[in-house]
Amino acid sequence: MTDHEKLSRRQFAALVAVGAAGAIFPAIAPAIAPAATPAPGTITPQWPGYDKAIVIDNLATPGPFNVPNGFEKPYSDAMVANALASGMTAVNVTISGGGALGAMAFESSVRNIGFLESEFDRHPEAFMKVKGVADIRRAKELRRLGLIPGFQDATMLESDVSRVDLFHQLGVRIIQLTYNVRNLLGDGCLEPANAGLSAFGRAVVTRMNHVGMLVDVSHCGRQTTLDAIAHASRPIAATHSSCAALNDVPRSKTDDQIRRLAAKGGVIGIYMMPFLRASGQPTSEDFIRHIEHAINVAGEDHVGVGSDNSITPLTLSPEFRALHAGFVKQRRAQGISAPGEDENVFNHVPDLDSPRRMDLIADRLSARGHSSARIEKIIGGNWLRLFSEVWH
Repeated sequence: MTDHEKLSRRQFAALVAVGAAGAIFPAIAPAIAPAATPAPGTITPQWPGYDKAIVIDNLATPGPFNVPNGFEKPYSDAMVANALASGMTAVNVTISGGGALGAMAFESSVRNIGFLESEFDRHPEAFMKVKGVADIRRAKELRRLGLIPGFQDATMLESDVSRVDLFHQLGVRIIQLTYNVRNLLGDGCLEPANAGLSAFGRAVVTRMNHVGMLVDVSHCGRQTTLDAIAHASRPIAATHSSCAALNDVPRSKTDDQIRRLAAKGGVIGIYMMPFLRASGQPTSEDFIRHIEHAINVAGEDHVGVGSDNSITPLTLSPEFRALHAGFVKQRRAQGISAPGEDENVFNHVPDLDSPRRMDLIADRLSARGHSSARIEKIIGGNWLRLFSEVWH
């Protein structure tokens, strides 16, 4: 790493202080934090291994998610309590997403890193910063939630591959190459040209492999996904996706992509989003179908969970419904909305929308005859193995 790529504390503070740039998603209304609610359903989880397992949701957050300006809303007491009650060991927290370009994306990404650092300072009893696998194991020992800083786009890199090193130094451990639309690295899943990974995108993948960052292709176009798998020297991930064989939407991955991902040691995470089914609100049955299909295609060592949800359940109040409807309309206006996003379908699986959702998943898998060893892999062991092979 060259001297210009290193940041002193003073330089970092100066970058964080940049306040002129707008948030990743411009405000349309004040974000309404979902309230704490008890676990849904009447079944008490019975799988006995949960409290001892390493449990990782590879796309989640203690705070508001999938709402405008959710990145900069301080975690409430209820959110912190839910995070601790979840039994999760670590989550991949999005601190920069789709919808911003160039200097705005860079400035807001740095500012959001600063926000996350402030949450570590505010809640040392609840959260740990994850920079390596040892931190995840330590979080388990201390019964805290490890937070893994990640990006859901790479626009903040602009055309400078050395920013991979910069953001790695600032703690980012996962970068999704594209959001839904095209950037300098390649085509997102909504681009009709399906042009694949660019020369710059290949350079970024190479640099991420070198410094030890996980390449994520969740929102990438199909050719971009295949190109990234082929080019990478280390395993990569689709941290939050689904199976196109069950519901073929741009956000999903084909069986061929899933097999190739697994053949290189990668992992696909199944989300808890409306795209699990063709229409209507998805259920836990839909979610488990995708988990089981991915296992059948890739093998049990290459499937995990990336819920794309807040740990705190949604409260579908009139205010939240209005906020959600406005959020969907805003994303359509920005050109980043995926087919299946609907004002009347919410970004969760209602009968899994609990702080203990990973416990509920383990219980459902156990009830369907999956072994304890397999369940441990699905709810976190596979992500831990992948991180150990990529981070260094």
